[in-house]
Amino acid sequence: MARKAKPKFDKSIIVEAFAEMARDRGIDRDALQNIIKETLSMLVRKKYGERAEFDIVVNMDKGDIEIYRIMKVVETVEDPVLELAQSEANQGVEQYDVGDEFLEEITLDNIAENFGRRLVNTAGQTLNQRVRDVERENINTYFADKANEIIVGEVHHVRRSDVFVMHNNVEMRLPREEQIPRERYRKNEPIRAIIKEVRKQSPSGGPDIILSRADNAFLAKLFEIEIPEIYDRLIDIKAIAREPGERAKVAVQSFDDRIDPVGACVGMKGIRIHAIVRELSNENIDVINYSEDPATFIARALSPAKVKNIQVSSETRSCTVLVGDDQVSLAIGKNGQNVRLASRLTGYSISLVKEGIEDIELIEFRDELGKDLYMRIIEAEIDTAREFLNADPSRILSIPGMTKELLVEMRGIILEEFEERENPDIRNYILSLDSMPVAPSADIANVHNVDINQVGNVMVQDAPSGDVQNGHAHAETLVHAPDHDNL
Repeated sequence: MARKAKPKFDKSIIVEAFAEMARDRGIDRDALQNIIKETLSMLVRKKYGERAEFDIVVNMDKGDIEIYRIMKVVETVEDPVLELAQSEANQGVEQYDVGDEFLEEITLDNIAENFGRRLVNTAGQTLNQRVRDVERENINTYFADKANEIIVGEVHHVRRSDVFVMHNNVEMRLPREEQIPRERYRKNEPIRAIIKEVRKQSPSGGPDIILSRADNAFLAKLFEIEIPEIYDRLIDIKAIAREPGERAKVAVQSFDDRIDPVGACVGMKGIRIHAIVRELSNENIDVINYSEDPATFIARALSPAKVKNIQVSSETRSCTVLVGDDQVSLAIGKNGQNVRLASRLTGYSISLVKEGIEDIELIEFRDELGKDLYMRIIEAEIDTAREFLNADPSRILSIPGMTKELLVEMRGIILEEFEERENPDIRNYILSLDSMPVAPSADIANVHNVDINQVGNVMVQDAPSGDVQNGHAHAETLVHAPDHDNL
């Protein structure tokens, strides 16, 4: 029985398949054409040797692939890779002389039989790998140019620390440190974030595209989207200090005297700023009118507190702020947040001093106390050096980690800072607490003859680097305070 003929290979089918792959994966046709050439070259070299000479023509427009092996016609073959006997070359219609160039067409018909299945499979894997490499490089280049731009994606899946977001069929990652605290993300819900960074991974992995909702740049972009004057560069954002999900301060400046920068950002009945607040999970935002004068800028940054006086040292980028007794808690803010953000926003180290009585925030003695013990004292609502001195010693000794010897030592250090001396009766009283009844805290206060009104629950920390310059928050300042522009 006659053997059934194998169908002729249609080269246009594979070319069209490659073209469709280029469209689907966003790969340039010329780049794909070069990848095909490289893959076929590897296939030919594997079969005929590394020294084989050949020519490959790939025409994506016409849907044609041609492979020609190039050999020299000789009378006697000495190198079978590069030479072909004249007698063998003249077996066809065309006749060749010694020294002529012979082109042998390598057909893709029955490619598995001609090259072997193993070589064909290797070529297929190489082609797929090269396509993936080009695709990854294209993604990396495209999104690297999109850094600091907002994307809208969809939550793909949530892990313990990372949220993975799909945007245009590209997976991106929102790490825990770039998330807004207490936000909860659900699969398939839309999400907005800024492209913070594009990291190149290993050759086998795709680019790691880092998103952020906690970065200052995300807040700045939201302002640009919601406030046309910022987009049109009529208003400029000079600095941002932010604790994501809780509170932010934004300093703005207008280039047009007719435009109130704070009013433009807030909008009629707060409509503009409220859109941003909702996007940031109800993060409170203070919009502040920027000033080139450091004292004025610092006073505005400390709003809603009203300051009495400010002394500024431009050389050390530090200042001392004098505030009234009723403004101390406002200036410090919850857990020191207001003064901390003001320090970051202005780039100045801010020291707060209560009017009438000299006092120092307890954070100034954190190194002597140790971080853990300092935090436990703050949790006991003892926030300043005077409050520490005026507190009932038995109350302080009840704090884990505090000893009588350390209490006496710390009192001496703090009193030395105030240029005062310890009352020997108090020192003896502390050291003999085991055998004596507890004295009321008022007795201690009377010894020092100071006001023991509490300032509030404060925890002022060194502020990390801000938009202007590094700053940390402790306390004080002298110069008439200007008006406070805030939301």
